[in-house]
Amino acid sequence: MALIVHKYGGTSMGSTERIRNVAKRVAKWARAGHQMVVVPSAMSGETNRLLGLAKELQPAQATPAMLRELDMIACTGEQVSVGLLALALQAEGMPAVSYNGWQVPIQTDSAYTKARIQSIDDVRVKADLDAGKVVIITGFQGIDGDGHVTTLGRGGSDTSAVAVAAALKAHECLIYTDVDGVYTTDPRVVPEARRLNTVSFEEMLEMASLGSKVLQIRSVEFAGKYRVPLRVLSSFTPWDINIEEEARSGTLITFEEDEKMEQAVVSGIAFNRDEAKVTVLGVPDKPGIAYQILGPVADANIDVDVIIQNVSHDGKTDFSFTVHRNDHARVLDLLRNTVAPSVGAAVVEGDARICKVSIVGIGMKSHVGVAAKMFRTLSDEGINIQMISTSEIKTSVVIDEKYMELAVRSLHRAFDLDQASGPA
Repeated sequence: MALIVHKYGGTSMGSTERIRNVAKRVAKWARAGHQMVVVPSAMSGETNRLLGLAKELQPAQATPAMLRELDMIACTGEQVSVGLLALALQAEGMPAVSYNGWQVPIQTDSAYTKARIQSIDDVRVKADLDAGKVVIITGFQGIDGDGHVTTLGRGGSDTSAVAVAAALKAHECLIYTDVDGVYTTDPRVVPEARRLNTVSFEEMLEMASLGSKVLQIRSVEFAGKYRVPLRVLSSFTPWDINIEEEARSGTLITFEEDEKMEQAVVSGIAFNRDEAKVTVLGVPDKPGIAYQILGPVADANIDVDVIIQNVSHDGKTDFSFTVHRNDHARVLDLLRNTVAPSVGAAVVEGDARICKVSIVGIGMKSHVGVAAKMFRTLSDEGINIQMISTSEIKTSVVIDEKYMELAVRSLHRAFDLDQASGPA
């Protein structure tokens, strides 16, 4: 008998009929002798609806006190989901109990709307599992040291599920979503995109960080840190298919680099539309200037991605970096009103019409000329590169947003990732 964690996304929980199908699937696994923990998201569209109501009542710039209340509002979507799923399981004749994150408890820090999990108390959950119950826990949320409800940010239910699996030392964590696995790129952009049977943890971590929406990056980080076996599969396959067949479907995120993986130089093309560029012009080229610019940005809890500092001229240089588009206006205000005057910068500029496109592959470790091939492909399409960032297994470029789909399609074809010609 294995302990299994299932996570279901908002689309999978989008109606009472879909919730019944989730319950039937979970009950099937429980009747096969497995101890089951389920982490569902809010019903599709519910979190947006709740935050839309809040937006009508709050000013554009949210204060810390307002962020606390946003978490109080947003967390209720998952509370409804777990209660409905528990009722559906009980209707299937399966003992089930639901918990909010604070009831477990899932302990987090106090960074409202972007909280991080610190610990999970497994005593209550294990007692229910030993009593033969299916345990259903709200994703996306926890409680801080002062007893306030916190949320983990969009996609946080993935992180909750993997963290719960790690705390319980689960045999496997299955992430059920509206796609049937991890693809070479988004099939909505490239119809020939191919589903990967396996992908390495390193590749999945890069893809998640670079804009792939299949898994939240923190869930992949948790999986890597605690070596939680992770599988992405579809919740829209028939609930009554054979468990062994279901357990082998989708995409397995593995910690082993097999020979088959190494044959593929590039495994996937990731992209992110939610990027914005900030450039600080005419700053003194001296030690510590990067910290003077980026330190206040970090203190404001804003993540920075690609960073470039230009060559110095007459003791001055230009400093550029990218942030999430939602943080763009806030960063510009911070730099223009506080940082620029203190460092003696001439101008602060912003561009919210950019995107990031990346190639990812474990095989890039042992192959030369991969980045050059990427640059040549973009050049052939007349696409100008504004910024470049590399690691051992990825190369990312920042380009004008209007060229994103053209870039993705061209690179997918150039690296033989199409369904017909790509590696199996």
